[in-house]
Amino acid sequence: MAPRSASAASKGARRSPVTAPDLVASPVIKWVGGKTRLLPELLARMPEKVGRYYEPFAGGAALFFRTAPRRAVLNDSNTDLIALYTAIQTDVASVIRRLQHHRDAHDERHYYKTRSDWNEHHAQWSDAERAATFIYLNKTCFNGLWRVNRAGDFNVPIGRYTDPPICVPETLRAAHAVLARAELRSTDYQGAVADASRGDFVYFDPPYDPITPTANFTSYSAVGFGPDDQRELAECARKLVARGCRVMLSNSDTPFIRSIYKGFTIDRVKCPRAINSNAAKRGDVDEVIATAGY
Repeated sequence: MAPRSASAASKGARRSPVTAPDLVASPVIKWVGGKTRLLPELLARMPEKVGRYYEPFAGGAALFFRTAPRRAVLNDSNTDLIALYTAIQTDVASVIRRLQHHRDAHDERHYYKTRSDWNEHHAQWSDAERAATFIYLNKTCFNGLWRVNRAGDFNVPIGRYTDPPICVPETLRAAHAVLARAELRSTDYQGAVADASRGDFVYFDPPYDPITPTANFTSYSAVGFGPDDQRELAECARKLVARGCRVMLSNSDTPFIRSIYKGFTIDRVKCPRAINSNAAKRGDVDEVIATAGY
């Protein structure tokens, strides 16, 4: 199927009931590849009706929070990220209290001590302490970039912010209300969608195919995502469509991605790139949104 431009797609945009949710929420962290700025394009391409909502590569989960689905499965292979969402889901008040402590104590010394403590001890912490520290480091590190090395240690230096939004209680409470409707999982994407059935909606937002050899960034976890993984994901998407699911996915606009999703409806869209160490290289980049099954 021939690719469409974003303008062509918008003429026949599908508006979903979930785009007018009874709850309003937004991401609680900044994440590489976050979709907040692409939300209008994604919302315009959602199906009119969905059964259960699945997001196997949750990340910042901007689409999930915006649509506030009544039934959802939110998954990410990053166990610390899912632990964060679980703590907000089950005990948001404790998360807020601990974040207020980090907000009051924040300075360079506190940041690096907290980063060291995280790398050495966070697996033994309470869920709320672990979640609050994750948010604190994410909100105060350089460029809001969550990156781990091969050993799994968070290694980003402190950012230079005048007044970082370390603790925003209303955002956390809104996220709590939406997360209350979700089943949280931390497995691979195939396991996350294993029980998806006819009428369900699956949104894949995987690590992107690099536009250039130096553009790759998958180190939000210690596991990479290469061409073979992209092919396996495309095959998984096709199986879901054959099962009766409605599938939407985002990725880089590269010949490789277009080739493995041949037969899907593919739209090119412009997306602002907010995370780059060189501010001059931040700007609009071409991405694709592919849909099938509806």
